[in-house]
Amino acid sequence: MDNKVFIVRCSDYKEVGGKMSELLAMMGGMGSFAKAGEKIVLKVNLLQPAKPERALSTHPVVVSAVARLLINEGAIPIIADSPGSGYPYTEKTLDKLYRTCEMYRVAEEEEGIEINLDTRYDIVSHPEGKLVKRFEVITPVLEADGVFNLCKLKTHVFMHMTGAVKNVFGVIPGLTKPGYHAKLRDKNRFAAMLLDLAEYVSPRISIMDAVMGLEGEGPGAKGEPKHVGLLIAAKSPLALDVVASEIIGLKREHNPILIEAENRGLYPNRLEDVEVIGADISISELRITGYKLPATVAESSGLGRFNWLSPLFKRGMALKPRVIKESCSACGTCSDSCPMEAIAINDNNYAQIDDDTCIRCYCCHEMCPESAIELHRGLLYRLMNR
Repeated sequence: MDNKVFIVRCSDYKEVGGKMSELLAMMGGMGSFAKAGEKIVLKVNLLQPAKPERALSTHPVVVSAVARLLINEGAIPIIADSPGSGYPYTEKTLDKLYRTCEMYRVAEEEEGIEINLDTRYDIVSHPEGKLVKRFEVITPVLEADGVFNLCKLKTHVFMHMTGAVKNVFGVIPGLTKPGYHAKLRDKNRFAAMLLDLAEYVSPRISIMDAVMGLEGEGPGAKGEPKHVGLLIAAKSPLALDVVASEIIGLKREHNPILIEAENRGLYPNRLEDVEVIGADISISELRITGYKLPATVAESSGLGRFNWLSPLFKRGMALKPRVIKESCSACGTCSDSCPMEAIAINDNNYAQIDDDTCIRCYCCHEMCPESAIELHRGLLYRLMNR
């Protein structure tokens, strides 16, 4: 089943309950993934405190539908995540995150669902890792019998798409995340770390909320909600990402995770290696015409033609984060998320970025709750991508 990806159409979140049952039935039923008495972490995507309609997080209705099927099987679902870079992994942070993203409502409506407020984590060894051989992982994941990966279909300015493989990064506790960006500044190396981490977490199933996706300058507040109308599931998070990438029109050569998977000989990493089941329609017909990809995709495309030039030239091609002074609330989330400490709140009470120190990881852009950081396209970028 590792190369199989299952898809059902789901035009509205009101249909999710029935559609989720249909999706799991195609995969052999919930009993194929969880047994009575098992504690199963529902690893959701809760990037930052944001209402579900903004499409930044796994929708609570999707979480509820999966949890209900687990409860019917006699298993114990536990909702857990660590928010994005810039947010400390504290009970106060988690409480606000769950409340705003409406995870508490899920637990209130369905008896038997637990919400994780345990902020402990531990360093674990992963000797099989190709690049990273130890990780900091949040305790609920370590103590669970299994993990369900409930990801969200979104664009991502650094990795171009965030899907099933990228979602596992949320098992790393809050302010530990910037350290990975500081050490792994190259997209391909960051992808290598994500594949190592996905191998360690080894989710039993990955289910993507693609009823409403996020397009444009995602995965944060700069992204725009986009109706897709699908629920997608796979045993392999990599297989799911192959299909999701095709649906939004992200070419595999612009998806660092798929390229790194190919380099490692991980299977599947191409659409022809995947068997798509359900939806009664071909992948070509599921592709979303005009799905807005991040500007950084064009940046990568331009660089591909100039690999023989110096790293200095490549840096000049990279998009630069710029603060929109009028929108900045001086909350400090951007400075907390910056792995290089390149951002500070100045005397005029707005964030200021040290361009020389910035490594173009775009964590500040991703985490800003006010959409006050934009990606500036320099002259060289515009010339190369005309």
